[in-house]
Amino acid sequence: MIKLVHAGKKFDDLVLLKDFNISFEKNKITCLFGPSGVGKTTIANIVAGIVPLDEGLVEGVDNSLFSYVFQEPRLLKWYSVYENMDFVLKDVYKDEKRVKIIDTYLEMVELSQYKNYKIDALSGGMAQRVSLARAFAYPSHILIMDEPFKGFDFKLKNEMIYLFKRMWEKSQRTVIFITHDVEEAIDLSHMIYTLKNRPVEITDRIIVNNNREEIKNKLLSL
Repeated sequence: MIKLVHAGKKFDDLVLLKDFNISFEKNKITCLFGPSGVGKTTIANIVAGIVPLDEGLVEGVDNSLFSYVFQEPRLLKWYSVYENMDFVLKDVYKDEKRVKIIDTYLEMVELSQYKNYKIDALSGGMAQRVSLARAFAYPSHILIMDEPFKGFDFKLKNEMIYLFKRMWEKSQRTVIFITHDVEEAIDLSHMIYTLKNRPVEITDRIIVNNNREEIKNKLLSL
């Protein structure tokens, strides 16, 4: 279990967190749901150690490795698809194992035939699939997904969600999923924290079950 305990954080005169507590269950997908600017990304970055706390503790992340999927793919455009994958894995796995892992994940995101293409030759959705494959290929314990499907149309978003679920089933890890999209939150998460205000407050903790419409109505009412 990962926990923020009595967490405090402020930026100049803006108090973002005050005596804030939250937990993330191991090998489950937890959603931080709320409006833009409420502090979702900051909470995730505190867990990852990128943003330091002013007060309180982060528990359960000792020696953990992190991987990320952002709104933008953040790929090296002068590298091929394969080389982008290889770049983050070259210091982790020996050659033969690395090739096998890269090929496996590119196949899972249906990009095997594009592995020698430069990033500029790909569509936005294809580039984000590379980013997704790269994040899962890296042997992280914790995956942070920061609005990775924002701006995608309905069809593309559903395709990405399908690919994400497929990879998570194969390589389960703790996921912190950030969104303010109701459908994404319900489709991907095991548990949803709804956030509002500053300092940030948790207004609800929702276990995702078969009562999809009830959960949807609750999130839409926020």
